[in-house]
Amino acid sequence: MKMKSVVDDEISYPLLPKFAKNAKDYKTFPVDEDDSSHSGLVFNVTTSIIGGGIMSIPATLQVLGIVPALMLIVIVAILSEISVDFLLRFTVKKTTYAGLMGESFGLAGSFFLQICILVTNLGCLIIYLIVIGDVLSGTGGKLEYGKNVHMGILRESFGIHWWNSRNFTMLFVTIFVMLPLVLLKRIESLKYTSAVSVFLAVVFVSITMAIFSFWEGKNTTARLLPAEDSSFSKLFTAVPIIVTAFTFQPNVHPIRAELSKPSDMTSAIRISLVICVAIYSIVGISGYQLFGDSTMSDILSNFDENFSSTTNTWILTDIIRLSYAIHIMLVFPILNFSLRVNVDELFFPRPKWPALSAHPARFVSITCFLLLIVYVAAVVIPNIWYFFQFIGSTTSLCLAFIFPSAIVLRDYHGVATRRDKVLAVLMITLAVVASSIAISSNVITLI
Repeated sequence: MKMKSVVDDEISYPLLPKFAKNAKDYKTFPVDEDDSSHSGLVFNVTTSIIGGGIMSIPATLQVLGIVPALMLIVIVAILSEISVDFLLRFTVKKTTYAGLMGESFGLAGSFFLQICILVTNLGCLIIYLIVIGDVLSGTGGKLEYGKNVHMGILRESFGIHWWNSRNFTMLFVTIFVMLPLVLLKRIESLKYTSAVSVFLAVVFVSITMAIFSFWEGKNTTARLLPAEDSSFSKLFTAVPIIVTAFTFQPNVHPIRAELSKPSDMTSAIRISLVICVAIYSIVGISGYQLFGDSTMSDILSNFDENFSSTTNTWILTDIIRLSYAIHIMLVFPILNFSLRVNVDELFFPRPKWPALSAHPARFVSITCFLLLIVYVAAVVIPNIWYFFQFIGSTTSLCLAFIFPSAIVLRDYHGVATRRDKVLAVLMITLAVVASSIAISSNVITLI
């Protein structure tokens, strides 16, 4: 019974809902006025999917070849739609992902899920800040594929100064851009920044294709299939990258909580997944065709000063890098929402502590603490490829496929069909096999 009292409280309610004016405690239900619009919903869902993973998509084509990589993108998107459908249909009493796990597997289930969300979202936010630092100020002269990675837009334009160093630039962005956005208490407040974020991702795709068209005479080594000398285990290192690029399940319930018509969520997710598959495919093909086997783990690093001076496209390459850096800044607060509430639930469990939305001091403290961790980690971690592989082969697979399938197999409310259970078993099997092979390959590579 003790487990029930903890799991049924804050975990059961929306992330940070808009409460009625006379609300005095965290048990008050949110009001329905000013609910999220369908277009705003599509923008928020699309933004929560298209994050830092898009920049490593061309590198997965370089590993797998064009045809297998595109097939993998489509397959992971379909599996993601199925897993989200599981989460939505099995949401009967609880209104969060952690609530569903707690309902099916008790405190241990909700705790394990919260740890996975903490690792995945925190890792992605660190990756995002690393990317912003790389784009604006470069990577500090580190080597990749035997050559220096670009210096960054600011240093290429104004020379090397203390104020455009990588660490100072990331600190400036964290304080003056990220902090105001993550202090917003409702996801619906981010619908306009999400719309701008999606627009910038489309701009990124359009200009990448424009550069490819301009540079189409270049003799690249793009392959339709994997290289003949590629090992079977090496090919699986690309799977976690794609999985991470489609891991948005922790954000489903926070976004759904602000809808007056929860049924809109299903259509919005399908539209968003189609948009994301199109964007990922175009970026992957155009980026890989453009740079061939020299494609780096972060495609933005290929658009450096040497490339722009050689092709006389420095304006387009700078627009590409800057537009995507801004896109990442606008994606950042979406992931921060589910991260913050899960951290709060771990360290300030209900009903002992009031809800995060009813405690401004704790809300601000947790927000600032998480930003500090993200900044320090981004200063220390040099490369995003291995980080993506680690997250994608462990916590992301759990959040995207294993946990939703486990909820179906547990079938707490007795609503699962035979088809649901077959799909759940298939998804768990595929996730475990892919994760095992990817982790083994990564360990062998590092050794």
